[in-house]
Amino acid sequence: MYFKQFYLGCLSQASYMIGSDGEAAIVDPRRDIAEYLEEAGREGLTIRHIFETHFHADFVSGHRELAARTGAKVYFGRRAKTGYPVNLLSDGDEILVGGVKVRAIETPGHTPESVSYLIHEEGGGRPISVLTGDTLFVGEVGRPDLMGSDLPAETMAGMLYDSLHQKLMTLSDDVAVYPAHGPGSACGRNIGPETSSTIGRERALNYALKIDDRDTFIKTVTANLSTPPRYFRHDARLNREGPAPLGVALTRFRAIPPREALRMATQGEGLILDTRAHPDFGLAHVPGSLNVGLEGRYASWVGTVLDPATPLILISEIGNETEAAMRLARVGYENALGYLAGGIEAWRSEGLPIRDLRMFDVQELNRSLASGEMCVMDVRGPGEWEDGHIPRALHRPLPQLVIDPAEKMHKKPLAVICESGYRSSIACSLLERSGYSGSLINVVGGMAAWRASGLPESKSPEPSSH
Repeated sequence: MYFKQFYLGCLSQASYMIGSDGEAAIVDPRRDIAEYLEEAGREGLTIRHIFETHFHADFVSGHRELAARTGAKVYFGRRAKTGYPVNLLSDGDEILVGGVKVRAIETPGHTPESVSYLIHEEGGGRPISVLTGDTLFVGEVGRPDLMGSDLPAETMAGMLYDSLHQKLMTLSDDVAVYPAHGPGSACGRNIGPETSSTIGRERALNYALKIDDRDTFIKTVTANLSTPPRYFRHDARLNREGPAPLGVALTRFRAIPPREALRMATQGEGLILDTRAHPDFGLAHVPGSLNVGLEGRYASWVGTVLDPATPLILISEIGNETEAAMRLARVGYENALGYLAGGIEAWRSEGLPIRDLRMFDVQELNRSLASGEMCVMDVRGPGEWEDGHIPRALHRPLPQLVIDPAEKMHKKPLAVICESGYRSSIACSLLERSGYSGSLINVVGGMAAWRASGLPESKSPEPSSH
């Protein structure tokens, strides 16, 4: 039997290929499908089956394009209602991939139609692995409050408890667990660093599986849930209705000369999204542009701070333009109109307006704070904040900053900090676009550098103030 995990770090997303006797199945394919076709060709496999564990909310699936290219059948759980023909699987249904038996296990809870897939040894032997989608992660379980149902989160959490204890935890300890996501995914609150596990390891170490009482489990997994990124509902709808092929999504993408880009941005025809690294953005950027660096969790953060309908003009390092647009299309953002021809240097050479963003290292920040010359805003998440933050810092998580920008008329310079400088640059560009009148500073190195320098931290979770 052939088995491979395809892990996409920038989305914390895992998909899988199962192969036997010249046939292959793909599980939870991402939108850009070339890698699956190339891998199948190298291994002498023909893709016959495409299994989806559920309607994904955090990325657009490539199952329809992959089916069109290969003639493979698409499978969902029996509760799935799609805008296109699929094959529905009920609990216990089995599909043969060559000599490998794949058994469907209905595991609702993350979404109503969620299915896990139990893989048996070649020739119909014992179960050796289970692909759990977003039902069971490493050290975590799926959130019950996302975009798969109109049912209350508490009802979904009860279904999740039943799926875990009545289905997955009945498997042997040595069965390998392969989830659809790794650390950083918003589909789980605190997913562990590994991308696979075993039933035995999760039974022993996963906090949620140690909760025997159903009501306690429901209260625990529904408590203190963060607001889902705004693109989740959009992606779930696309996957339910049927996404277009990737090439169709990128048909309008073209080079846009600097003066045309300026006119479009000025007239509200396109928002300029700068995908360069945050130090380069700080040195020179187009006034009013938004910085989300391609080197980080780019697509997820664009999906958090921008509406999917926003028309975009991208600024990228030369050669990265198509990659930047393709990553947006992976999460259903198909409104990338084009990219700035010649990049920021072409803009500069045309004599068009340029702004910079002040950048401090942590020692400069510490001196300024000690003298009372500056305030600091921390845009990290609640867990990061509680693990340690600068005393008297203002805590404003980045998603909250989008909804409720900081006080625009604040007089003191405002230093913005995250863990590294990546999210704080996003925040600074958002504040600049919102009309913030004070001086903005991005703290390069972020809290990682602050800790490494031995500077003082507070671990108090109480609300902060200036």
